[in-house]
Amino acid sequence: MATEPAAAPPSDREEKILGIIETARSKRAKFRDEHITMSHGAGGKATQGLIEGLLVPAFASETLSAMGDAGAVSVNGLELALTTDSFVVKPIRFPGGSIGELAVNGTVNDLAMAGARPLALSLSLILEEGLPADDLRAEVDAIAAAARAAEVEIVAGDTKVVERGHADQMYLCTTGIGRRDPRAALSTSALRPGDRILVSGPIGEHGTAIMLARGDLGLDAEIESDTRSLWPAVDALLDAAGPSLRCLRDATRGGVASVLNELARASSVAMIVREADVPVSAEVAGASELLGIDPMYVANEGKLVAFVAPEAADDALAALRGVPGGEDAADIGEVKTEPPGMVLVATAFGGKRVMDQLVGDPLPRIC
Repeated sequence: MATEPAAAPPSDREEKILGIIETARSKRAKFRDEHITMSHGAGGKATQGLIEGLLVPAFASETLSAMGDAGAVSVNGLELALTTDSFVVKPIRFPGGSIGELAVNGTVNDLAMAGARPLALSLSLILEEGLPADDLRAEVDAIAAAARAAEVEIVAGDTKVVERGHADQMYLCTTGIGRRDPRAALSTSALRPGDRILVSGPIGEHGTAIMLARGDLGLDAEIESDTRSLWPAVDALLDAAGPSLRCLRDATRGGVASVLNELARASSVAMIVREADVPVSAEVAGASELLGIDPMYVANEGKLVAFVAPEAADDALAALRGVPGGEDAADIGEVKTEPPGMVLVATAFGGKRVMDQLVGDPLPRIC
């Protein structure tokens, strides 16, 4: 198992800067914006302010306050998980997938991250006037194929049509229900110092594929979306680690960096990520370098981040690598005590830097 490089203790100036950041991070997010912007849907600080500063207080739900991927529901002793999502990706078809496949996988993955076996979905289609019927047929086929692969049924739905120019061909809205697995004891506040941070494979593929598919970046690379159901990976992790599996997240909007920051705040812990151990394909790394972006902030649709107690980390990593799509899973870091609520990166040069949450919205819509 890799260990982080030794580093000198922080200087007085570094301690002061970290203290300022820690104080700012400890304050509850507030929603003070006068207008909604694209950054409110990017998964970064603006999204956090909207959710934590407006939606959670308004709905006063303990389950919603837990900020997981799905809410817990108990019906006559039957433990269920419920999630809902909307998909507005442009273009609707891209290398490695399409909006229909994305809608199914994104929804079942939110259930899986809550430790729930996906059972059924509802589907609403918002179609733009003028959408070619062949495009609609292709997406219906993609939805049906993805549902079969994920072993879920589409049990309810709705269809609306809006005027030409009022949608990007189609938007899809889904709701999913799953049965919570008794092996799972997952919580966004369960992280402890010493826990290992695992990712299930190379990051940044989906967001990069979408950016290249839009055709306005002038780059050409063989990169495909990683969209897939993550329940098989979760099932394997639960078998291998059981209660030692602390928390799971799929790194969609805002990428792995946003996941780490959200959970560091939720558990009041620090995290250290070893930059050299983060798996990134050569194609994504090259495209990111040319575009001036960090793959840690780029969206994924078939990768998860797992936090595992140290004694079970090796078994959990082996389990991930045994699942199709998880062959390149990696241990990328560790949960620490100080400074709470912050994520630090141990660079390849032996230094450290703060990995903050995404502030703006530098990327096109990717889900």
